[in-house]
Amino acid sequence: MNKVILIGRLARDPEMRTTSSGISVTRFTVAVSRINTANSAQPQTDFISCVAWRRQAENIAKYCTKGTQVAVDGRIQTGSYDAPDGQKRYTTDVVADNVTFLSSRNNKEPEVKEDYFKPDVNYENKNDIPTTDVTEDPFKDFGEEIALTDDDLPF
Repeated sequence: MNKVILIGRLARDPEMRTTSSGISVTRFTVAVSRINTANSAQPQTDFISCVAWRRQAENIAKYCTKGTQVAVDGRIQTGSYDAPDGQKRYTTDVVADNVTFLSSRNNKEPEVKEDYFKPDVNYENKNDIPTTDVTEDPFKDFGEEIALTDDDLPF
């Protein structure tokens, strides 16, 4: 089975091109943290080349930039080509079947205002704080009770 699942951030902006037959293809690199077994306190980063096709390629090029966090689901594909200098070059890419965007388009962290956690009302006395009456059954208008037996459960 050839299955790859990666979660990481784009190492650079994706590059979209169109084949001569009009099919969109986008190449992108995902930076993925790897725990170093020799020194587990210091993670290392792998930069993994990925390629996406058609509509998926267009969406990545349109909505992702360097730093965007993504989850890539795909397969490993190897290939080779002859370089202009006559050398044979080998490639290994993850062909993305599905890419899920895990961060927002602008990649900004939400702003936390200084008084964000302060209440809108300043209560000077604990007795002024509103409370909820729990003496009444909150589920009283939920309808009639349903009786279940062990035979009704699927497990």
